[in-house]
Amino acid sequence: MLKGRNLIDPSDFTREEFREIFDLAHQIVANPEKFNKSCEGKILATLFYEPSTRTRFSFESAMLRLGGQIIGFSEPNSSSVAKGESIADTIRTIECYADVAVMRHPKEGAPRVASRYVKMPLINAGDGGHQHPTQTLTDILTIERLKGSVENRIYGFCGDLKFGRTVHSLIKFLSNYEGVRFILISPEELRLPEYIREEILKKHHIPFQEVEKMEPYMGELDFLYMTRVQRERFFNEEDYIRLKDRFILDREKMQHAGKETYILHPLPRVNEISPEVDDDPRAQYFSQAKNGMYVRMALILKLLGIY
Repeated sequence: MLKGRNLIDPSDFTREEFREIFDLAHQIVANPEKFNKSCEGKILATLFYEPSTRTRFSFESAMLRLGGQIIGFSEPNSSSVAKGESIADTIRTIECYADVAVMRHPKEGAPRVASRYVKMPLINAGDGGHQHPTQTLTDILTIERLKGSVENRIYGFCGDLKFGRTVHSLIKFLSNYEGVRFILISPEELRLPEYIREEILKKHHIPFQEVEKMEPYMGELDFLYMTRVQRERFFNEEDYIRLKDRFILDREKMQHAGKETYILHPLPRVNEISPEVDDDPRAQYFSQAKNGMYVRMALILKLLGIY
């Protein structure tokens, strides 16, 4: 049972427990009207200490489509955080009003700390450059809808692999499955963190390559996961400017991809995918965003013990 549990890190649930969420999400996709009153009388709190569009809106629309209600803030200056209130006091207060909460925070580990002070379910919506587990759920649902299974696939990750929390979470999750292989495409300065290479990939004997060009490898990929170079994670503006346009996926580069090489992106994008790619049927990032709503609907239902 997932009722009352927190989702802070992809390792918080077992494969079987995640399977429950994905199976329910597929049911919701097939018949969303069946679930439109499931959360009547329930309240979701969204605590976003960092800007967000898709994650916040998808959680809010998920709860509204389930018949529940939402409260919260979209930036800390609109709450008592601006007066110096601690995370512990904020989350304890929110528990007085809500049944489940979602938190995004720029400091790594902040949602984990907050979860120690409350009994209601708490969901990590991204903590610094660390983890983003519900984006991983979104990605996995999208992969399953496109290919049927995540196993025995070749996944390419391109761009900012150092600070990309969506990449970190997804690699950690996929490493639990058979037959996965990773092509890690980035400049040396933005390579995957050492702890992920050592503690996840090498420890579990996951085959991977670190390369600096995407074209030679696109034809063998099942999925190419593009990421933006994140300006907000850089201390030096010159480094950001030098690296931000290193990888740009355009129509010409898509000619190197296979007929069923699907393009994913957690969004927002800046320059890393040209708009001319949007009409390519292999471009699935907007469908991916919609899948985020469905899988978050399933997660809310499971954590509240309704399904």
